[in-house]
Amino acid sequence: MIDAPFAPLLESYFTRRLQQQRRASPNTIAAYRDTFRLLLGYVHDNHGTAPAELLLADLNADRIAAFLQHLEAVRGNNVRTRNARLAAIHSFFRYAALEEPTHAAMIQRVLAIPQKRAEKKVVQFLRRDEMDAMLTAPDRGTRLGRRDHALMLIAVQTGLRVSELIGLLWKDIVFGTGAHVRCLGKGRKERCTPLTHQGVDALRRWKQELSPNADDPVFPSARGGHLSRDAVERLLRKHARAAASACTSLESKRVPPHMLRHTNAVDLLQSGVDCSVIALWLGHESTRTTQVYLAADLATKERAIARTAPHGTAAGRYKPPDKLMAFLQEL
Repeated sequence: MIDAPFAPLLESYFTRRLQQQRRASPNTIAAYRDTFRLLLGYVHDNHGTAPAELLLADLNADRIAAFLQHLEAVRGNNVRTRNARLAAIHSFFRYAALEEPTHAAMIQRVLAIPQKRAEKKVVQFLRRDEMDAMLTAPDRGTRLGRRDHALMLIAVQTGLRVSELIGLLWKDIVFGTGAHVRCLGKGRKERCTPLTHQGVDALRRWKQELSPNADDPVFPSARGGHLSRDAVERLLRKHARAAASACTSLESKRVPPHMLRHTNAVDLLQSGVDCSVIALWLGHESTRTTQVYLAADLATKERAIARTAPHGTAAGRYKPPDKLMAFLQEL
C-alpha cells in the first residue's frame, strides 16, 4: 500500500468537497478548519510531525481517539464540542475513503469512532417580562442604543440565528403589505419571515436615520461594517445587566444570542402555533428539532394537565385548601 500524503488531500477536501461540491456555508468551513488546526497542532506537539509532512496513515483511529480525549481532558471541551469536532473529522474521512480506497480499512476504523451521548438540557428562554426589560434597557437617546433596541426586537420577533441577523442587508427587508425578512439560512435554505407592525416601525425609523444603500448591513458596527458574533454577545450581556435592575430574574441568567431565537419559538408555541409551522418559521430541517421547545414550555404542559383529571373528579389544576380550614383539619 502506497502511503498517501495528507496535505493535498485536506486541501482538496476543503476546496473541492466543501466549497465547490457541497457549497458549505462560511460557518461550516470555519468550524471544520478550526477542528483540523487543533488536530494538526496536537499531532505536531505530541508526535513531532510537521503538518505538511503528515501521511494519511499517521492519522489513524488511535491518534484520533487520543485527540478527542485531549479535547475533553486538557482543553476542557464539553461532550457537544467533542462531538462537533468528531463530525468534522468523519466528514473528511468519508471523502478520503473515495479518494484513497487503498486505505479503506484504516479509514473505516476512524469512522467507527462513536459520538458520545450528551446530556439534553432544557432549552432556556426569556419570559415576556424579561424580554420587555431587555428591550427597554438600551439608551435610545444614542445611535448605538437605537441600533441595539432594533436588533433585539427583530431577533426576538423573527427567531433569526445570530449569523443570519448580523448578515442582514437592507435589500433583504421588504416593507409594505406582507412585510418580511429574507435570509439564506443553515444548509443554504432561503426563507421568508414575517415582520410585525412593531418590527416594521422600528426598522423604518432606523433606516431613515442611516439612509443606507441596499447592500449595507441592517445592524452595522460603529465603523459601518458587519457586527461580529462576539459583538452581539457583548451587547446582550451589557443590556441584560442593565435590565436586571428592573427584572431581578435576569441577574442569574446568561443571555446568549441564541436565547432570543429560543424565546421566539416558545412565544409561538404558547400562542398555539403548530410545531410544523414553527419548524418552517425557524428553518429547521425536521419538526423533531422543534420539539425541544415542548419540553421547555411549562405553560403548554399546564394546559395539557388542565384538560385531564383522575376518574370521578373535575378537570383542573390542584388548588390548596383554605388556610383556616387546613389549620383546623390539622388539629
